[in-house]
Order: sequence, then structure tokens, then C-alpha cells
Amino acid sequence: MLGMILAEVSALTAVGACIGAAIAAIAAGIGIGKIGSSAMEAIARQPESTGDIRSNMIVIAALVEGVALFAVIVCILSLFL
Repeated sequence: MLGMILAEVSALTAVGACIGAAIAAIAAGIGIGKIGSSAMEAIARQPESTGDIRSNMIVIAALVEGVALFAVIVCILSLFL
């Protein structure tokens, strides 16, 4: 009986970890898409500040990717704990 309960909890943990990783990846994609779209709009409005906008966009995109990677790693680690 206890073995069946533990197997079911383990399966639910795996499903939850997969859903969490998928949400993190989708949210990162949406966030980077919004960053890119806003940067292109800003560059179109002020072409003289292209370098500043591009460098800020890269830094912010890297931060979003870092958070998404951290979330995926946490989801993967939850499978083994």
C-alpha cells in the first residue's frame, strides 16, 4: 500500500516538474519577445541611441534567460529530491 502511494506521489512530482519547466520556458520566450519588440520600437523612434538600447536589451534578455534557467533547474532538481 505504501509503495503504491509513493509511486503515485513520484509520478505527480514528475508531472509537476515538467509543467513547471514548460511554464518557465514559455514565460521566458514571451518576456524576450516583449523585450525585442520594445527595443525595435525604441530604435525606430530614436535611431541615434541604437547602441545604448541594444546593450540594455541584451543585458535584460540575459537576466530573463538566467531566471528561466534557474526555474528549469529547480524543476529538474525536484525530480530527484
